[in-house]
Amino acid sequence: MEKEIDILESIIKRRRSIFPVSYTAEEIPDEQIRRVLESANYAPTHKLTQPWRFVVCRKEAKTRLGNELARLYKEETPADHFLQKKYDSIISKAAQSSCIILLNVQLHPELIPEWEELAALACAVQNMALTAEALRIGAYWSSPGMIESLPAVFNLPEGQKCYGLFYMGYHQDVPRDAKRTAIEHKITWLED
Repeated sequence: MEKEIDILESIIKRRRSIFPVSYTAEEIPDEQIRRVLESANYAPTHKLTQPWRFVVCRKEAKTRLGNELARLYKEETPADHFLQKKYDSIISKAAQSSCIILLNVQLHPELIPEWEELAALACAVQNMALTAEALRIGAYWSSPGMIESLPAVFNLPEGQKCYGLFYMGYHQDVPRDAKRTAIEHKITWLED
């Protein structure tokens, strides 16, 4: 029987960003999405602020989100930098995904600095990515420039900020090796 550490290491090492172009049309059941989000809730959080907030967009809501992101891209991009291919890609990514989760943070400036809340969100998203991988669900965190405008579009509460989108979908991608340099190049040991 595999030891827990072996299972954990396996999931960590095989986790990759899987993009919507690779997603199948199979819908992710709500219970699996909840499992992914429940794992986020166990991320480290300074002063237990638990700042992560999620908006799950499925079906027509994800289509509206894709259209809104495309509209914002067109509206906020100077004409000489606008790319129709990128505009179309924004809409396609939404259509190809089973769900898109807005990754929001409820800030607590009276308690801790914003960077600590963002670090907590990043830990929560890593938990989500690992859980998705364990469930064989493809996922990736996207941070398009248009996210700055999303709080107004989604009427987010005061003090809440959007830091990205978490696309999810079943896929049939073949596992691929990680592109990482050896950890030895990133460690300094101090013992004296």
